[in-house]
Amino acid sequence: MAGNLPSPRPHGPRAVRGVAGLAALAVAGSLTAACQVPLGDDDPNGPGESPKGAVTGPAGPTTAGDAYVPGDGNGGYDVQHYGLKLTITPDGANQLAGTATITATATEQLARFNLDLTGLDVTSIKVDGRPARQQRGGSELEVAPAKPLRKGAKFTAVIEYSGTPRPVSDPVLGRYGWIRTSDGVFVACQPSGAHTWFPSNDHPSDKATFDFEITVPQGLTVIANGEPETPLEGTGGGTPLPPGTPPTGGPATDGPGIVPVAQRGMTTSKWRVKSPMSTYLATVDVGRFGVRTGKTPSGVPVITAVDPSVPAVDLDQFHRLNADITEQWSKLFGPYPFSSTGGLIDNADVGFALETQTRPVYGAFGLQPTIVAHELAHQWFGDSVGLTRWQDIWLNEGFATYAEWLWDEKSGGQTVQEHFDEAYGSLGGRELWDVPPGNPGRRQMFGRSVYDRGGMTLVALRGRVGEAAFYRILQAWTKERRHSSGTTEQFIALANKVSGKNLDGFFDAWLYKRGRPAK
Repeated sequence: MAGNLPSPRPHGPRAVRGVAGLAALAVAGSLTAACQVPLGDDDPNGPGESPKGAVTGPAGPTTAGDAYVPGDGNGGYDVQHYGLKLTITPDGANQLAGTATITATATEQLARFNLDLTGLDVTSIKVDGRPARQQRGGSELEVAPAKPLRKGAKFTAVIEYSGTPRPVSDPVLGRYGWIRTSDGVFVACQPSGAHTWFPSNDHPSDKATFDFEITVPQGLTVIANGEPETPLEGTGGGTPLPPGTPPTGGPATDGPGIVPVAQRGMTTSKWRVKSPMSTYLATVDVGRFGVRTGKTPSGVPVITAVDPSVPAVDLDQFHRLNADITEQWSKLFGPYPFSSTGGLIDNADVGFALETQTRPVYGAFGLQPTIVAHELAHQWFGDSVGLTRWQDIWLNEGFATYAEWLWDEKSGGQTVQEHFDEAYGSLGGRELWDVPPGNPGRRQMFGRSVYDRGGMTLVALRGRVGEAAFYRILQAWTKERRHSSGTTEQFIALANKVSGKNLDGFFDAWLYKRGRPAK
């Protein structure tokens, strides 16, 4: 992430910047909310009847046990795939009608399990084709299958739901999630916004693949994660590419202008995410967009979209920048981990960008190359190598901040060392030196220390082990943890192994101690 919301980074010079073994808290018993019983015609109790009797037996934990995001996530199962069939009508009384098909494996015997879901109405739940009972309480949706699930059993839950998702307004983290725009929707969910628009195990420790089938009014375009199954057409403006454009730029795909809602039919597009993805990285963006497609010099597909109402943003420049940065980071950080890259700039009233997998999204603040470098670095650090717990967020943001400084240096701006020295010598740096980035606490999980002191830790590490060993460490990290997750302790152990040095004291000073470490 880069930005001031939900990441509370200040405006000005830094404006708009971008378990396995996790202890879960088991909660015994059912939720106290009133039981809502879905109807169905294939239940063994009889046609049209719902499961009978009290729900008893083992239940999965109702939280991942992560104190940084209290209540998020669940236990007792591991999600492999989300199939989301969504109808999005931005101007409708209900903006969203959805069917979520969740394929998972029970990791323990379950008579009931929980999903995260907030503010939407559930009309039907089936598990393995049979009606299931639901209870609601806060952001929890408890599901009781007609038949208990055995440990190791693969199961499919189908949830039909609808409503209008509301943005998360957190007193610490700010406003994020499902954000209405003038012509559609902008979705950016870090850390806890996914369950405002689809039922999920909403914690980054449980990654899954995704399929999206999204229906919207004609005249609007959908941009999501992954790749579309049909040719992508834009619906907004944008200057056609000039003659002789290199392979990094594709042909313009601008379609007809928007038409009044009353005259529109509906149109459907499908997108597929082939690599595992954390729920907070999922996005569906709806609006009028100019679109470019092409490939990086190494052959990675690039999909770029821009709302033409965002002032002073050149679609072709943004498209080439996405390709160029992806190519550069592939040389330094290891092979690009996903099947496409790109980005989307929308006219959304937010002051942040987010590294949504394969295609970061940016608000209406315009095109800033160092921010693009930051978000694309996250495709390695944060997306492919994800978090086991939010405490280790510096593994995302510190690494992306280092990349941001590196792109500034490559573009003729300040060098990485100059960025380091400026931050190191800054006056009034309590937010930097009094907050240990390795465990900053919930209130500072997107604070300056996580970003800048996290980035400085990597600059200092590079100086300690040498540049060649430093990039060997980064490449080993992205290779060994590809499409998985990691912790700070695991990164330190890898750095010790690759460098042949004992760096425990170094990392303790930079990540866990208060005060300014020695250079």
